[in-house]
Amino acid sequence: MISVIIPTLNEEADLPHLLHALRCEEAEHETLVVDGGSGDRTVALARQLGARVLVAKPGRGIQLRLGAAESSGDVLLFLHADSRFPKGGLARIEEALASMPDVVGGNFRLLFDGDTPFSRWLIGFYALIRRLGLYYGDSGVFVRRSTYEVLGGMRPVALMEDLDFVRRLEKHGRTCCISDPPLTTSSRRFEGRSPLAIIYGWLKLHALYHLGVRPERLAQIYATHAPATESKGSPARPTT
Repeated sequence: MISVIIPTLNEEADLPHLLHALRCEEAEHETLVVDGGSGDRTVALARQLGARVLVAKPGRGIQLRLGAAESSGDVLLFLHADSRFPKGGLARIEEALASMPDVVGGNFRLLFDGDTPFSRWLIGFYALIRRLGLYYGDSGVFVRRSTYEVLGGMRPVALMEDLDFVRRLEKHGRTCCISDPPLTTSSRRFEGRSPLAIIYGWLKLHALYHLGVRPERLAQIYATHAPATESKGSPARPTT
């Protein structure tokens, strides 16, 4: 069984679309929504749509770690609430892991909604860095539970929890990228922002991360660049 774990914070606009898509999946699964203190109808909608709801302190690392601890599947799939999950996506995870026993986890090929030059550039950029073994939580990271436990799980850090986990996952064993069907994510975080400023912020955070700057400090730095919508919506994220 696959345990789908979704961290949320004020996601009433996007979460229902994702939960409806997951309810149509034929593969055996459970859906856990781990809320970080939403002030809107996120929790009520999640319960209405059949998800198991957990409440945690805000912060994706904390929320994902709790969701994994409370789940029961032998495969974990971490999704963002603004993901557009593809039909048959859970079955493809099962097929990939069953056909390649040495694969410990992976992610989906990522598309960005919004037909803009920057969103199209991002699609190509994400494909490039995936070939280098770099990907993020918005691409739907999945992992065998046995591997997740050996790695020590998702760390409850203030920022870059997905990159931290992916780096450990890639070092541990072989991963795969499911290209068909792809996962689509929202471009809302880029609205009203200069592409150059976005790329600069991404490079700055990654440089500081690799220099060993503490996640708490990275979160403070990111907060000075985050779009206003993120202060009211999902937890603060790196810019790509």
